[in-house]
Amino acid sequence: MEIDRRLLLRRVAQATSVGGLIVLPALGRPGLVTGAVSAARPGDGSAPSSAAPVAVAAPAIVSRSSWQAPAQPPTQAPTVQYDRVVRVAFVHHTDNPNSYAPQDVPEILREIHHDHLENRGWDDIGYNFLVDRFGTIYEGRAGGVDRPVVGAHTVGFNRETVGIAAIGTFDDAEVPEALVAATSALVAWRLGLCGSDPGGRYDLTSTNGDSRFPAGTRHTFNAVSGHRDAFCTTCPGEALYALLPRIAERAAAIQRQADASQARTDWQPLAPHRSATGPSAGQSRWTPRLPGRAR
Repeated sequence: MEIDRRLLLRRVAQATSVGGLIVLPALGRPGLVTGAVSAARPGDGSAPSSAAPVAVAAPAIVSRSSWQAPAQPPTQAPTVQYDRVVRVAFVHHTDNPNSYAPQDVPEILREIHHDHLENRGWDDIGYNFLVDRFGTIYEGRAGGVDRPVVGAHTVGFNRETVGIAAIGTFDDAEVPEALVAATSALVAWRLGLCGSDPGGRYDLTSTNGDSRFPAGTRHTFNAVSGHRDAFCTTCPGEALYALLPRIAERAAAIQRQADASQARTDWQPLAPHRSATGPSAGQSRWTPRLPGRAR
């Protein structure tokens, strides 16, 4: 994706520092994704048959180059595959101890990356994004944070999905509010790029019989689901899993707020109209953008 030089300089000027890492806003325009987007396939009628992207502001995301060890570059660039749409966010936890400090996170990410490469035989980290207990969002798998990158996070259901991993273990530990808020914002933005509703339900087709469903089976998932919904595991832990409905609600509310804001700014002048009861020639009015999504 080519980036306008002025846009790049503006993003660099907006950069902030988190724990010594450089945080850049997403270079893509919020609410837009490069390439064709297929129509959403609703599972139970609560999700739309087709939807336009929702212009949710992108959250700050720490780039993968900020946490990767420069002294240990990969032997070869990872293979990147793209989907046409992202319908469902699968939430995970990483099973790390929860007592880490902000400065510990880059090393944790490098350990996860190493495990996925060396022990699982993948060519990159499996998760698309990771979120720490302080609410910082990190880019995971390569390919572009605003692109529908196929991850390796949920056996049988890596297509048309995004994998978000909470750094820590949340079987019974309290889930920090900062993590919940950041995950909600990330879900609202990432699903919004493809017009997917966090409160909806979508049909996905299993590609692997090692999942809960035989290969070729279609199953309806909540737009915000847990790893355990698709695979025989306790991930993302009881405590975090119990909060997924709240994350979905908050993400949907963020999208609705973005819709309302867009409706206030999308207006056009009326064509001249001279009927006795209609508006006078040249008069303008607000014309809200119809989101085309079930609410």
